[in-house]
Amino acid sequence: MVKRRSVFHKIIFTLIVLLIVLFCTFPFIQMLSTSLKYQWDWGNPSLIPKRINIDAYKELLNIGQAEKNVPESIKLLLEESKELTREQKKAILDKYRSTADIFPFFRYFRNSLILASTSALISVIFAIFGAYSFSRVRYKGRGTIQRSVLLVYMFGPILLLIPLYTISSSIGLISTSVGTFLTLLTIYMVLTLPVSLYMLGNYFRTIPFSLEESAFIEGCSRLGTIWRIIIPLSMSAIVTVFIYCFMIAWNEYLFASVFLKSFSELNTLPIGLRELFVSKNAIWDRIMAASMLSALPVIILFMTIQKQLAKGMTEGGVKE
Repeated sequence: MVKRRSVFHKIIFTLIVLLIVLFCTFPFIQMLSTSLKYQWDWGNPSLIPKRINIDAYKELLNIGQAEKNVPESIKLLLEESKELTREQKKAILDKYRSTADIFPFFRYFRNSLILASTSALISVIFAIFGAYSFSRVRYKGRGTIQRSVLLVYMFGPILLLIPLYTISSSIGLISTSVGTFLTLLTIYMVLTLPVSLYMLGNYFRTIPFSLEESAFIEGCSRLGTIWRIIIPLSMSAIVTVFIYCFMIAWNEYLFASVFLKSFSELNTLPIGLRELFVSKNAIWDRIMAASMLSALPVIILFMTIQKQLAKGMTEGGVKE
């Protein structure tokens, strides 16, 4: 009876897990399906396209788009002509090429990647030292400071937008592209640092203090203890915090849309997707393809380090 009940519970648990996984992955499956369908196939309720269409991905990744407007007669003439040099053929092709309708996906991708990874890295570095201070060092007002860092989440981003823009404008930061980039970098770091301190601080407290005492006895400094003991044993938590900070900066739209208004060359992927929605290329397959390409870095990041997140790094660290 117990065995039957146990098998029944396992089946119910498995079904619940499958339903949750399907609920979470269905939007991505729908996005992928629509991005691979032709326009005449959009009404098909099936998730499997009748014919695979990768033209949207080619257009977004600028594959073969420069030669799109070159007439076939000109291409054939240049291929058969042996008198023209390579430079002359290139000059003729450049007259027909048009990049006005090309979606600059790689530029948006590069801007988002640099901004998100840099802000996440800086936030994690500050969070490691701040969380160690909260969890290990004793000083007056430590508890008050630790609780007050989370006060920033009591205010919505829209309330902070105008004061931050006014301050940045008054000191001349947003008058240059470098200053604007540094301003966004600071904003993203401020938005993610409080929860990073909270997460890492709680994790550092689970590391046995006897390990640090042993390091101090051997003559290791506090900075050396952080580098040799705390960071290796907390790598799973540090990676988790990095992913969290990266995702916040990668998907952020509000501050980027305001601060980057005068510098279109620094536009990030969320702004690029908005421009794609209002452009003449706002076709569902291209929109879904752009959404898939935007989500791809985070998915790859999770798949690459999922083993690091799954296991705890402190297992076997202390023998009782």
